[in-house]
Amino acid sequence: MFKKILIANRGEIACRVMRTTATMGIKSVAVYSRADRDAKHVSVADEAISVGGSTAAEGYLLADNIIQACQHSGAQAVHPGYGFLSENAAFARKLAQAGIVFIGPGAKAIEAMGDKIASKRLAEQAGVNIIPGHDEVVPDAQDAVAIADRIGYPVMIKASAGGGGKGMRVAYNRAQCLDGFERAASEAISSFGDGRILIEKYIERPRHIEIQVMADSHGNVVTLNERECSIQRRHQKVIEEAPSAFMDDKTRAAMSAQAVALVRAVDYRSAGTVEFIVDVDRNFYFLEMNTRLQVEHPVTEFITGLDLVELMIRVAYGEKLPIAQEQVVINGWSMESRIYAESPLRNFLPSAGRLTRYQAPEQGECVRVDAGVEEGSVISRFYDPMIAKLVTWGASREAAITSMQQALAQYYIRGVDSNLPFVADIMHHPRFQAGNLTTDFIAEEYPDGFVPSPLRGQKRDNLVCVMASLHHRLVRRAATVSNPVPGYGRNLQSDWEVVIGRNNFHTRVQGEDGKWNVVLNGQSCQVEDNWLPIQTVYQGAVNAQQVCLQIEKNGYGYDVSHSGNLLSVHVFTPRTAELHRKMPSKQSVDQSRFLLSPMPGLLVTLSAAPGQVVKAGEELAVIEAMKMENSLRAENDGVISAVLVAAGATLEVDQAILEFALDG
Repeated sequence: MFKKILIANRGEIACRVMRTTATMGIKSVAVYSRADRDAKHVSVADEAISVGGSTAAEGYLLADNIIQACQHSGAQAVHPGYGFLSENAAFARKLAQAGIVFIGPGAKAIEAMGDKIASKRLAEQAGVNIIPGHDEVVPDAQDAVAIADRIGYPVMIKASAGGGGKGMRVAYNRAQCLDGFERAASEAISSFGDGRILIEKYIERPRHIEIQVMADSHGNVVTLNERECSIQRRHQKVIEEAPSAFMDDKTRAAMSAQAVALVRAVDYRSAGTVEFIVDVDRNFYFLEMNTRLQVEHPVTEFITGLDLVELMIRVAYGEKLPIAQEQVVINGWSMESRIYAESPLRNFLPSAGRLTRYQAPEQGECVRVDAGVEEGSVISRFYDPMIAKLVTWGASREAAITSMQQALAQYYIRGVDSNLPFVADIMHHPRFQAGNLTTDFIAEEYPDGFVPSPLRGQKRDNLVCVMASLHHRLVRRAATVSNPVPGYGRNLQSDWEVVIGRNNFHTRVQGEDGKWNVVLNGQSCQVEDNWLPIQTVYQGAVNAQQVCLQIEKNGYGYDVSHSGNLLSVHVFTPRTAELHRKMPSKQSVDQSRFLLSPMPGLLVTLSAAPGQVVKAGEELAVIEAMKMENSLRAENDGVISAVLVAAGATLEVDQAILEFALDG
């Protein structure tokens, strides 16, 4: 077996690969950029070598630097993780020439499947169902419109060398096709250095279901069941699960057979994923093949009990697969939530900065956290904004969802914004719980962006009871400190009004030692917990029903996170609550005079000049952040009075780009 493996990646996937190498008794070598010199994966590895630069292009994407690091460290093999050089055929060839083993498929297979046009042709030749479309490179936007007119709208415009949702646009008409082609091509060049674009029919109300494959160099191929990845935003997966509630045995068998046929057609070895689009009638069509380990591989590991990274390493060493197809099982259900540093309430804009507080849920048989960060880590604007992958298991889909809900409630992140509230909201969404999924789920259920579902019924009442009991004990504690008389404050009864937004809830609280009786709406509720004032994550029970929320004192009130909601909660005496109701609300500051940068990033283009008249919806600027292009448009008709920065500038969050005339 290999003695030393270099991991040519960063973040959570680098740490995850190192976990397996450590278990196998293999030494690990990390590589790091200037921006990552203090990153977690550097400290986890047995040794670490700098590859220079701060951006991926200046370090992680330089094949020669990676090979030099292998030669310097004596690493016999390279695990590429995902992204970066993981699907780079030239890199695989260079490693082979240097006598270093690539833990992945051969260069020919990577090349064949890495090009969407070529892979579609190969899939068709292998008998795999393909989506109708144009299988030649589209030269320009006008040709794109002509092709789309011929195929029929809607169409999918996507980068031939793309992946991860980048360089992809859906167009429902000619105008969207023109804009989508330009934007997809620009993103493709930025992300992959390859601006080739193809167009195909867009399958409406589709589900994204993929088959995990594993093949060795001895002719053995197994499929490790399917994963459903339909919960996506801008073609980027957010939540994955295994198996899929939509699949039946007949469809699973047919899809798996086609995946195996494609694997054999390209002489594939190692882990790979054949992705399909599935329509409402369970007709399925080849989408692409990912010739690498997938981000969502942990859900497959949970339901099969297999370590995919270990299998990849053993296959790369020349060993036979240790399992046969009939030995592959589906045990229970698994969910994965991708935890990103982004602001759901600001249209999911990236959020860079330092993790001032970071507390992941406790891991165990039903909870797994694959993270590349720790408290104090920096989420850099140079890389993908993923913080971690939260994975849960349950005997059923319902149990896996419940486990995920509890784990999300326990996940405590401060210093940067995160999508925790958004993912939590999805987990509580009735449509998601029913398994009625499509890749349009987020667009359909959150058409105006993320607006948390309001707390109602039992969830709201449980929150009210918990907050009343917490405030009551804090007041009692203060009274005990100021009146150190034995027995003072014991079993003290008080009336409290819990204020959430414009709603007031009258409660009466009595109790002690972790057991509190709260009367709400004439009903008696029993609150039990071991909460201490220094704890920000509350875990307890209301009438034996588990409740988990996050609490932070904020002046005279509390900031509370619960079930996807970020709430400002106050607890007053009845008299103070009456005075509070009469106070005027604060007015927000009007910033409509300026076009502000909603995120830190690079100002790629600026389509504005002083004195220019603009119309609502007109594009004014494009900002690139974390490998995605974001278009900024005018909210209203107006006149530009000043341009405050130039194209090419590096922007901070909320930095003013343009100023509009007051009478515009």
